[in-house]
Amino acid sequence: VFFFSSRRRHTRSASVSWARRCVQETVSTQSTWGLMEKKDTIESYFGGIPEIKYEGPTSKNPFAFKYYNKDEIINGKKMKDWLKFAVCYWHTFRGAGADMFGAQTIQRPWEIESGTLENDVRRVRVAFAFMKKLGVEYWTFHDRDIATEGKTLEESNKRLDEVARVAKELQKETGIKCLWGTANLFSNPRFMNGAATNPDVYVFAYAAAQVKKAIEITKELGGENYVFWGGREGYQTLLNTDIKAELGHLAKFFKFAVEYKKKIGFEGQFLIEPKPREPTKHQYDYDAATVLSFLRGNGLFEDFMLNIEPNHTTLAGHEFEHDLAISAAEGKLGSIDANTGDVMVGWDTDQFIMDPKKAAIMMYIVMKQGGLGKGGLNFDAKLRRESTSLEDLFLGHIGSMDTLARGLRIAAKILNDKLFDKILADRYSTYTTTDIGIKIGKGESSFEELEEFIKKNEAKANELHSGSQEKIEILFNQYIQLNLL
Repeated sequence: VFFFSSRRRHTRSASVSWARRCVQETVSTQSTWGLMEKKDTIESYFGGIPEIKYEGPTSKNPFAFKYYNKDEIINGKKMKDWLKFAVCYWHTFRGAGADMFGAQTIQRPWEIESGTLENDVRRVRVAFAFMKKLGVEYWTFHDRDIATEGKTLEESNKRLDEVARVAKELQKETGIKCLWGTANLFSNPRFMNGAATNPDVYVFAYAAAQVKKAIEITKELGGENYVFWGGREGYQTLLNTDIKAELGHLAKFFKFAVEYKKKIGFEGQFLIEPKPREPTKHQYDYDAATVLSFLRGNGLFEDFMLNIEPNHTTLAGHEFEHDLAISAAEGKLGSIDANTGDVMVGWDTDQFIMDPKKAAIMMYIVMKQGGLGKGGLNFDAKLRRESTSLEDLFLGHIGSMDTLARGLRIAAKILNDKLFDKILADRYSTYTTTDIGIKIGKGESSFEELEEFIKKNEAKANELHSGSQEKIEILFNQYIQLNLL
């Protein structure tokens, strides 16, 4: 969820001149900041784009779904309920194409007075217009994405209240729901040494106050989850770092959050999102296994689920699906930031998933555990720096939604055929078909018993059994190539 944003004044660009064909809509805004109630005429910036509908795999219309048919029943559930797509606010409406080597390349026509409350309100209205046209039923946000930070915490909170009030009205009007909220504890310079792991208690306290407010706003918006991502919870060098102290402070921070969640009656799910590095050299939430170990060791295992971002998983040196599988195996896969990275680039590129094989593996894991419950598939994905048009904003989402829908269809076919269930059952069969294997499973054996057992069966231990990886990969590829419509 690391992103670059610019506070510079945006101007209307030639790349979106087509949008000026749009209709006008009148909206009413009220401000608790003492601004006079007024009506602003806001362009419907996406007037040149049709409402996105399902047209099937033979359609040549780029602004139509080929595989995502939201109300189609797949294995007993509507497709939209398996997938629960969400649009992220930060990349989609705050991303401007900037990177560490260059300034922004994307100029959005609604960024007229960037940094003002009026512009924050305008932007959130544009966001809901986009999501409604796309047909997505959930959204996600950081506190500082939707409301520009003020000079003081109180000022920031007042502005956040105002924008959240508008967002809540728009949720009611459109039926779009909040999948999760979170706090940006990494962009402001005060967090350069971390938030909950900062060596300065004053920054720790500020982070706590900011998260407190973000949880309140998420609750007010009916958020089904709240995410913790420790972008700067880590270190650049061990020479100035007390790891034991920082991990202890992090655990206490989480405990305070759990206590406050219970106090205010927030029924949403708490999620932690692992990432190995960037912006710090090493982050304490390195990967799923690291986070699960941390939670167990600090008595927090029952209070948190995991939000897995596959691009973070590959940055940790694992396969795309590794952290998904680890979390699911522990019953802790709560939600997914649906994106991918580029193997040729060594940082978090946050790209839209367009590979049906990756999508099929992801959805196979999700379907095996019966879905994501309160979680969903959040598009923590951004356009490439070179993709600057408003059409691109739609097409990135459409393409990835279709890819994941295709992955869902493939995963359902694999599950229904039970092919891989049989492969795994055969491979591990000695644990379920022998007396000693059954005793091991129950934890009723011992080293002494196992020694006596193998003395009588040593020849069996020297038999080699093929893993048949190539055969299994061929079978998997056959499913990818099937016409499932």
